[in-house]
Amino acid sequence: LLGIPSLPETFFLPVFFIFLLFYLLILMGNALILVAVVAEPSLHKPMYFFLINLSTLDILFTTTTVPKMLSLFLLGDRFLSFSSCLLQMYLFQSFTCSEAFILVVMAYDRYVAICHPLHYTLIMTRELCTQMLGGALGLALFPSLQLTALIFTLPFCGYRQEINHFLCDVPPVLRLACAAIRVHQAVLYVVSILVLTIPFLLICVSYVFITCAILSIRSAEGRHQAFSTCSSHLTVVLLQYGCCALAYLHPQSSSSADEDRQFALVYTFITPLLNPLIYTLRNKDVKGALEKSAQYQRDT
Repeated sequence: LLGIPSLPETFFLPVFFIFLLFYLLILMGNALILVAVVAEPSLHKPMYFFLINLSTLDILFTTTTVPKMLSLFLLGDRFLSFSSCLLQMYLFQSFTCSEAFILVVMAYDRYVAICHPLHYTLIMTRELCTQMLGGALGLALFPSLQLTALIFTLPFCGYRQEINHFLCDVPPVLRLACAAIRVHQAVLYVVSILVLTIPFLLICVSYVFITCAILSIRSAEGRHQAFSTCSSHLTVVLLQYGCCALAYLHPQSSSSADEDRQFALVYTFITPLLNPLIYTLRNKDVKGALEKSAQYQRDT
């Protein structure tokens, strides 16, 4: 792994501490959400069930890539075996796809809560939530496996290869192939469109119905409360899908390795860090649970 070739070695240590700080903040922020939801009985609802799974995926997602990045900048450990690179790519793609599909499930949960409030508990049962979560994870694992297997069937010339990146992502590994990659690039675009565009359109459709239902509420307070319950999720959706679209749907022929690294830094660090901040700052139930937990710790 070449890391960031344009970065002088004198900056490696400061970059290591910056990345370490971001990583610890990501772990702490998402862990706080997990603790708050599990410890507070009032948050044992479908919405927060999906939220803790999203936080878990954020932790796994960053843990797949960041520790290797830290060792690269601190110890100069640039080497990955072929199987390690394959595993990192597969896990990275799997967790990214899983988050995309879970956001669709969360949009459906908000649709039922606002458009069919009287039937919410009848529709969003524990069994259905578990099935939707399992379906989201299952759908994510299949395209990730197919894409990773397709990439690693390509011939790579030489015993050692230099990946112009700080992780084994699809675009930089594709550039190392000693064969025509047009078909593989086309498959990457198709998978990206299926994983990003279709779920995003489903979320947009659900929010069209949600918006119509909210606008039909007569009370201004009721409309504000309904909008506030959806604003956190919608903000995370735009952040997640926007970053992934920039990374995988822009033309690879016109992109540079520097652009790929910039996009990767955003969805590796910024998105997992902002997700818990958005849900804690814009969700009074989660904030209340965290405050109650902090008060309990002080009392004991």
